[in-house]
Amino acid sequence: MDTFRYGKSEALFNRALAVIPAGIPGHLSHTWLTPAGAYPSYAVSGRGARFTDVDGNEFIDYLCAFGPMILGYSHPLVTRAAAQQLELATVLSQPPPNVVELAEELVATVTAADWAFFCKNGADVTALATVVARAATGRKKIVLVNGGYHGTAAWMQADGSPGVLPSDVSNVLHVDWNDVDGFAALVAEHAGDIAGFMAAPYFQPLWADDVMPAEGYWQSIQEICRREGIVLIIDDVRCGFRLDLRGSSEYFGFTPDLVCLSKAIANGHPLSALVGSDALKDAISSVAAIGTFWYEATAFAASLATLRELKRLDAPSLIAAKGEQLAKGIHAAAAEHGYEMVITGAPAMPSFRIAGDEADKIPLSTDWSGECTRRGAYLAAFHNQFLSTAHTDEDINRTAEIASDAFAELRRRHG
Repeated sequence: MDTFRYGKSEALFNRALAVIPAGIPGHLSHTWLTPAGAYPSYAVSGRGARFTDVDGNEFIDYLCAFGPMILGYSHPLVTRAAAQQLELATVLSQPPPNVVELAEELVATVTAADWAFFCKNGADVTALATVVARAATGRKKIVLVNGGYHGTAAWMQADGSPGVLPSDVSNVLHVDWNDVDGFAALVAEHAGDIAGFMAAPYFQPLWADDVMPAEGYWQSIQEICRREGIVLIIDDVRCGFRLDLRGSSEYFGFTPDLVCLSKAIANGHPLSALVGSDALKDAISSVAAIGTFWYEATAFAASLATLRELKRLDAPSLIAAKGEQLAKGIHAAAAEHGYEMVITGAPAMPSFRIAGDEADKIPLSTDWSGECTRRGAYLAAFHNQFLSTAHTDEDINRTAEIASDAFAELRRRHG
């Protein structure tokens, strides 16, 4: 099977190094997408579940723009809705009427939502959620899960990270995932001073397997929060609308006070939302929170079209079935060449690891993902994948063939 070349991509990256720090900052940098040379640097177009890079290589995409694409790139209903709004306006001196319509749609869709407040990025709403929790309780401290991710603001990073001051994280406490007793101990130690607890619906660390909540975990966390007056915040930025349209908390059977949403909410158009209970409506109304582009109207139009199409398709069920089909194909491809693939997380958002890899290095898994990518199935070893409604049987069957060829290359290279 032929492998892709990235000559134009690399030439453009070398130009970027002169004018953009690191060329491509963040999670798409060359230091994150390893091994070197396996991934393109720039993409130019997308249709359905595939995108094309500047060299003309076409990829079946299992990162889905790291989550925002859920209906397919350039989905006609979403594109049309955004284009129609674009003819009217993007940002005006007053909010557009479709912001009200979208808030009503979210309140009717997400079980925990009595109101909706809109921003642009996931980190906007995770940060806002902590401010709301503090405003509502008059307390200072926020509890996070060790190894969790909620964005790159200073309070979300480890003490000692470049540019992060001790004062930035002095009121952030940490507890291990699935450790109810540890959380109860923190609550007792800091009695009356914990404003909120924030976590993703299930644990999705870098360089390690995903871990589902233990039986009764969320119900126990909810009970402690309710008893102690702690605001329960779910960071549903990554999982939202893929596990359950009503919110991932419904998937796991509990009720948060605040839910942070973004990524798939508008099928790639920049939008995020904080939704929550009536009990916190006065608190969020009292805080200073505004952004220049938070009332940009095309994203609201795109989100309305996205949510309605997701409902029509019963998207979570459809995506879960596609994830199970993909897992079956990759398991079979691995076994064909004498490997065992460990697949963790929800079927809609699987994480892949070759059994036997060291958790902090996973060299085989990294090589395998790179070999899949340079053959046309875009995967990353350090991050969960994403399925979409646009992935077809043809895409998944082709991915199984690519996976098999990548395993054969690993066997040839590593013995």
